[in-house]
Amino acid sequence: MPGKCYITGAGTHYEHDIFFPSENDIVIAADGGYLFNCTHNIKTDIIIGDFDSMPLVNSQNEEIIKLDPVKDETDMLCAINKGIERGFENFHIFGGTGGRTDHTIANIQCLTYLAQNNMKGFIYTENEIMTVIHNSSICFDASMKGYISVFSLDTESKGVTETGMKYSIDNYTMKNNFPIGVSNEFTGKNSSISVLDGTLLIVYPRVFNNI
Repeated sequence: MPGKCYITGAGTHYEHDIFFPSENDIVIAADGGYLFNCTHNIKTDIIIGDFDSMPLVNSQNEEIIKLDPVKDETDMLCAINKGIERGFENFHIFGGTGGRTDHTIANIQCLTYLAQNNMKGFIYTENEIMTVIHNSSICFDASMKGYISVFSLDTESKGVTETGMKYSIDNYTMKNNFPIGVSNEFTGKNSSISVLDGTLLIVYPRVFNNI
């Protein structure tokens, strides 16, 4: 059974981005993300991109997919689709933020693409994790601390419920033009966020043993 699909992008990386894939996992470098993997001796299975952020690699150890720079999909989305093609449904993205803001927004849209196709995606920043849920829920255990923020990515996300946090809501309609979901807090209890009809971006603290 496939495990996790790790994707390294060409954005900003941090020393604690180092991960240790198992034999059931796959590691895909989206263009310049390969440089981070090489620096930290992370074995890469596939390198995919138009190679605008690093020279074209000549290696016998990885599968290399050269993309036409004139394309509709970003390198990151192509990497995600390659992971889906290989049977993966759980995606962990490093180097997906920093640098160009438009690339960060595009990568959040990639999280939406995954969520709306019943898959899971996580983008790791220096101190936070971003994920998207669609017509579903996410749970956190009592060890979580700090702030958590929730934003509607649809015009309206209906039936939003947040439990076990400082501020609770039940069956709320959250809109994308009013940031009411910013800066909720974990309280040392098991907690959850769910939405009946809509898509939510969730930003919460990065715990370094939960990759």
